[in-house]
Amino acid sequence: MPWTEREKWAAGDAVASYYRETLQRAAARAEHDRTRRKIIKPREMPWELSPHGLIKHMVNERMNARVETVDIWMHILLPGSRSGKHRHTTEEGAYVLEGRGYDLHWDGDFEIGDAYRYVEAAEPRRFEWKAGDVIYIPPCTTHQHVNLDPERPARLIFAQNRIYRWSGLDDLAQIENAPEYDGKRTIDELLGRLQTASRA
Repeated sequence: MPWTEREKWAAGDAVASYYRETLQRAAARAEHDRTRRKIIKPREMPWELSPHGLIKHMVNERMNARVETVDIWMHILLPGSRSGKHRHTTEEGAYVLEGRGYDLHWDGDFEIGDAYRYVEAAEPRRFEWKAGDVIYIPPCTTHQHVNLDPERPARLIFAQNRIYRWSGLDDLAQIENAPEYDGKRTIDELLGRLQTASRA
């Protein structure tokens, strides 16, 4: 009879209140959600001069927005410039709002098990884009974005799912920094340059 196995399954004296805590979190969640924003105004979207380039965060889990699974940001490529070169586990999509340019994608062979193994292609594939196009970046693909217009900026809206990070698969490797991320330029300087270029 199963009860005869009691000595095995009844071992241990640790106790917990996981279920009750889950009920409490669920009850508190509705109240907490009422404090989270459903509308985010442009002035509330922070700028960042990052190793990957000039970014305006539109939705980020740190912004107290009522968005559970997606981060969204605008990446601005200054005239004739490029993003950094990086790789992440998460797949990514981008809509080209303005400009023309191309992406370089280094496909990778990867395996996620007891250890993470990644082998990058020796040569990249090139994909040209212009305003109105959508760019898809597969998981674990090293990539870089290049603005072909020497006089006007390119603007791309990116979206990325947080589920990879929550699942412990948030590998992010910055391989090359954007030219603007050199420690010599400031966000104010770049925004001024951007406004000048946009009026041209």
